Amino acid sequence: MNPTRRTGLLLTAAVLAALTGCGTESSAGHTAQEAIKPVKPAAPQRPAVHGLPGMPPVLDTKDIYAADRPNKLSPVVKDFPSRVYVPNTESDTVTVIDPRTFKVTETIKVGRQPQHVVPSWDMKTLWVNNDKGNTLTPIDPRTGKAGAPVDVHDPYNLYFTPDGKHAVVMASLDRELVFRDPHTMKIQHTEPVSCYGVNHADFSPDGRYFIVSCEFSGELLKVDTARMKVVAHQKLPFAGAMPQDVKISPDGKRFYIADMMANGMWVLDGDAFTTPKLLPTGKGTHGLYVSRDSREMYVSNRGEGTISVFDFAANRLTKKWRLPQGGSPDMGGVSADGNTLWLSGRYDSEVYAIDTRTGVQVARIPVGNGPHGLAVYPQPGRYSLGHTGIFR
Repeated sequence: MNPTRRTGLLLTAAVLAALTGCGTESSAGHTAQEAIKPVKPAAPQRPAVHGLPGMPPVLDTKDIYAADRPNKLSPVVKDFPSRVYVPNTESDTVTVIDPRTFKVTETIKVGRQPQHVVPSWDMKTLWVNNDKGNTLTPIDPRTGKAGAPVDVHDPYNLYFTPDGKHAVVMASLDRELVFRDPHTMKIQHTEPVSCYGVNHADFSPDGRYFIVSCEFSGELLKVDTARMKVVAHQKLPFAGAMPQDVKISPDGKRFYIADMMANGMWVLDGDAFTTPKLLPTGKGTHGLYVSRDSREMYVSNRGEGTISVFDFAANRLTKKWRLPQGGSPDMGGVSADGNTLWLSGRYDSEVYAIDTRTGVQVARIPVGNGPHGLAVYPQPGRYSLGHTGIFR
């Protein structure tokens, strides 16, 4: 064999032996094959959401409810006892229910006409909105004890901006959005509105604006969060419209607004704020609640005693659950494990517990008169945007 060719073959063999790990070791004591590891391709990056300054970063731009998965409780609330808090508007009380036994554990006396029980932004306090009493009653969810009421005029409903800087009181009859300190409830800014009956809201994925429903004038508002200013409004295209609950889709592209007189949900492009389209669901459409896997939304139809189930991906209604012996399903929330939908029976002095896997009613519990915006607590999430529990 040619000496030059033989030398080349020996060099090639040596290099191959090193690369294939044939008994050779690196100075670190590992074979060359172990030392040379394949590099995994980087995961594709989702576009960043440039949110409201101070707002916790969005976990998943494809699902704004990603923090609300079953039993994913924040360290702040993980030791709180699981309870259902039911404000009874005509009894001026809050009924407390143990969801494991379906038994009433306590009845708390509060102010005149309590409308909603609202978790604070930091999730440490439950605020009872005593609308005609012009007060908020704080409840410590760790102990279940009520504190001294705080003077707040016309607190029909209560929300919190995503940065945690402001509480937003829906002063329905005063025709105002009142921005307050989220702890002391001192007024920071009052924004008059031209519509009548501001009541429910939800925020855009970046938190920079929120959509508000005006029940008595059939209108919608768009509010700039940082400026605390109404920037757009529109009249709904239905005579006698009465918009209620507001929820944003998991992908953040659409807002759904329940309408108890139009008997369905308005589907709105919040960014464009163009005229929404109506999706019929049932008589007296009222409350909207997203499932723990973000796949479905439960729609309470108060006027016919049913719950419609809307599939986000399919963009259509897929099921309708009917309460035995009828009822008036109103406002409520989903249990921490996602298996039970809790709704107040507004005109029947009762509360319904519905299995979200089957649609079967598992409990019907007597409470005070006029039960309304009940809160299931604690729930998964990092912070609360208000109402009966909108978490991100």
